[in-house]
Amino acid sequence: MSLPKSMQQPMALRVSSAGFLAFWCLLASFPIFWIAVMSFKDPVDAFAANPLDVIFGPETVATGRGLSIVSILVGMVALWYTFRLATTTLPRLVKQYSPPHLIVPGWIIGALVFALGFLIVFAGLLPPLLGAVNSVLGPLGKPILGLTTEHYSAVWFENAFYENFINSLVITVGVVTVSLTVGTLAGYGLARSGSSLAFWILIIALIFRALPHSVLVAGYLPPFINSAELLRPILGDAAPTLYGQPWAVIAVLVSINQPFTIWMLRSFFQNIPNELDEAARVDGCTHFQAFRWVIMPVMWPGVITTGLFSFLLAYNDYLVCSLLLDAQNQTMVPAIAGYFNRETTTTDQVEAVAAAVSIIAPLFLLIMIFQRQIVSGLTAGAVKG
Repeated sequence: MSLPKSMQQPMALRVSSAGFLAFWCLLASFPIFWIAVMSFKDPVDAFAANPLDVIFGPETVATGRGLSIVSILVGMVALWYTFRLATTTLPRLVKQYSPPHLIVPGWIIGALVFALGFLIVFAGLLPPLLGAVNSVLGPLGKPILGLTTEHYSAVWFENAFYENFINSLVITVGVVTVSLTVGTLAGYGLARSGSSLAFWILIIALIFRALPHSVLVAGYLPPFINSAELLRPILGDAAPTLYGQPWAVIAVLVSINQPFTIWMLRSFFQNIPNELDEAARVDGCTHFQAFRWVIMPVMWPGVITTGLFSFLLAYNDYLVCSLLLDAQNQTMVPAIAGYFNRETTTTDQVEAVAAAVSIIAPLFLLIMIFQRQIVSGLTAGAVKG
């Protein structure tokens, strides 16, 4: 819908604002693009002084590893259809085949199936298929852009980075599940409660949430280390140790983030008219049934948006995980920091870059799949209905 002429921005303002936004996006995305390019090159190309050598990888091409013109075109088409599948087809299928009360499990299953299909196509089917096609194309099949995935193979399989990924997955899923379960109930109760006491308690909790994690972890670390001795008078010899246990770290991250989660969900619930609750009560629902069957189906954009923030807290956490987890249960972010701290050769440095790029892929996948729900949730939380 076109705006009235009096409400339209001047051309100079539109150009300057668009130019600033484009410059900011370029500035923010350049480091990600550059380390991604480096991770697919031989060390000689990855750390070359000439930027064009880093991009095109002449030394990598000289060893016969790279992409031909046909491979590049096919890859671009495949990526475009992958984006379209994630942003249009996948949401439609999830809505079509997921019952209203199982929409979140439907999204989780859909995202996992999509990720698995992406890996099968791009890592299992396309490489041998393109290799066979390039072998019969002659000059058109020769590589012109250096590319090798050996660093990713070394990181994920030789260095067992998949174990760190599993640890991150366990902690992230645990934090999101507990945070949203408790947060939706508490946020709904606070939004529908007329008491000011709970509101001020939540304000005080948010103040503690604003404290640096280093202050909070300093208080958690001694009980975690000495937990077996502290619990032995109660539980005897079966007293567990909290240090190095993923479930204990989940409890810490939830306790740190829960005030913010409840606050966000409370704001979303306040935007839902009370008349929906009253209509459900008139139809014979209990308070919990009204919450479960009437309010929650309306709340999914807000729940997904809040879940994203909980996901980012657990997924990107460094201080809590590095101090409260041992080496066997370490997550990806502290493990990547260890890569950069201990590696010395150029090959090891490129492997460290490949590990850093690996942690970005799930975030892109998450944003690409849930972009509509995230935008809808942020809009709903920003405007009072």
